[in-house]
Amino acid sequence: MVGPSRPQFVLFGSSIVQLSYSHGGWGTILSDIYSRKADIVLRGYYGWNSRRALQVLHKVFPKDAAAQPTLVIVYFGGNDSMGPHSSGLGPHVPLPEYIENMRKILVHLQSLSETMRILVLSCPPVNEEKVKGNTSGIFSELVRTNELCQSYSEACIKLCKELDVKVIDLFNALQKRDDWMNACFTDGIHLASEGSKIVVKEILKVLKEAEWEPCLHWKSMPTEFAEDSPYDLVAADGKTTLNPSEWTFYREVQWD
Repeated sequence: MVGPSRPQFVLFGSSIVQLSYSHGGWGTILSDIYSRKADIVLRGYYGWNSRRALQVLHKVFPKDAAAQPTLVIVYFGGNDSMGPHSSGLGPHVPLPEYIENMRKILVHLQSLSETMRILVLSCPPVNEEKVKGNTSGIFSELVRTNELCQSYSEACIKLCKELDVKVIDLFNALQKRDDWMNACFTDGIHLASEGSKIVVKEILKVLKEAEWEPCLHWKSMPTEFAEDSPYDLVAADGKTTLNPSEWTFYREVQWD
């Protein structure tokens, strides 16, 4: 570990999480926004479903850890919602089991610390036409439909409300953009930079509006080593220095 100690935000999920550092992804954006506020830790696993998440849950989030995360952002559901394969193999998880798996994941996280916060991302939509067009000879047919995505998203949201866990409705959030099918995905499933910007906007909205103490919105969190210094850049007057600790002008988006 390096110091000083910072709040830790853990991203836990399947490929939507693992690839959040690719294509201008939402993990990359959060790491920039919180670059002097918190450490963003990636625990993303391409192709995983809620069953596999349960298998490693206590390894990723052990109860006897020296310190628990400040925030955990959880996403599973896209792979679970895939249509079942005739062989019984593959990532599909029936909806009732998915709900119970997510319940176990969230209850475990809630048990780790009274101060740890949890935020869940529900299953996003897909571009069905593009998914069908991307079928490779390596895979059997990928059955991804928005009807399935919506049912898993709605079930996830309902569960989160029952457990009093914050949740973002990604299924509807992405579709608020008129050209979402083409703009939001790289391959019809995984997020392009425009889709990731929507995810970040929704995450920051929740963090800003949540009545959590302390607040985890980036503007409310202290900036590390933010004191003025004579070693900062010299201002135009030649007598004072400019503290760059809070500068954000370099960002493509000026996040609220």
